[in-house]
Amino acid sequence: MLSIVVPVFNEAESLNNFYQELIKTLSAIKETHEIIFVDDGSDDNSLDILKSLVSKNKKVRVFSFRRNLGKSEALTLGFTKSVGDIIVTLDADLQDKPSEIPKFIELNKKGIDLVCGWRKERRDKKKMLVISKLFNKITNLAFGLKIHDYNCGFKSYTSDLAKNLRLYGGLHRFIPLIANQKGFTIDEIPVQHDIRKAGKSKYGFSKVFKDIPDLFTMYFLAKFSKKPLHFFGFIGGAFAFIGFIVLSYLSYLRFNGESIGNRPLLLFGVLLFITGLQIFFTGFLADLIISISQNSKMEKENVNFFPIKYSSE
Repeated sequence: MLSIVVPVFNEAESLNNFYQELIKTLSAIKETHEIIFVDDGSDDNSLDILKSLVSKNKKVRVFSFRRNLGKSEALTLGFTKSVGDIIVTLDADLQDKPSEIPKFIELNKKGIDLVCGWRKERRDKKKMLVISKLFNKITNLAFGLKIHDYNCGFKSYTSDLAKNLRLYGGLHRFIPLIANQKGFTIDEIPVQHDIRKAGKSKYGFSKVFKDIPDLFTMYFLAKFSKKPLHFFGFIGGAFAFIGFIVLSYLSYLRFNGESIGNRPLLLFGVLLFITGLQIFFTGFLADLIISISQNSKMEKENVNFFPIKYSSE
């Protein structure tokens, strides 16, 4: 079964046309399907249009947030409610073409867990193109996963992958990274991209100031979520070491008869040393908590594994 998950936020002007194109494509595929619209707190009449679609088509389901929570939360809800073996996500602004859905499904059926759309000829404003290219290059350099277009909303997932994603904030921009870290297979295909013919883009220049913090969050989660002491220990150790050097220098002066009680450097050295120890032990406690949590989880839950059979002969 195929599930189509569409996050919607103020897309009243394009929803009907999008729905017609989507139905046309799904009819040609002739595969059992469901369509899940997640209204992300729209303040236009998007929700009314979605309700009218439900009355026309029993395969359409609509979920709505009382207020705007963000695309990550909308996708997570859609994944949770979907029942298909393959889940396709795309936006309702018609910049992505529903007619290309079969290309994604074909790769999923060949064993690819995540198929990412690549807007090779992207039809957006130049400033957004520059920002997007910069973001993609920085992300590739930071994580080593070569993806041309991280933030394309046109993707397809196996159900196993989609159900394992817990997106929040801006993490929908890093879905390929999260999938890669969980051991799922990833591929990328070029898709057609059209200019926005109706409605307004939800992303402006302020997107830069949202992407950068999310990039730091993702980097920390990727590198240190299972070993926080490696992060806090390095920083705390560096602070404590500098503080130790400062205090050793002042101790040398004190033993040679100089007064150090009124030196600002004494307070600075003590502050560095104590702060360093606090940061170090913060990482140490985080490591202990993660270790205890993982052990408890292993004991209480069934662990999926592949049994390896061998012969002694």
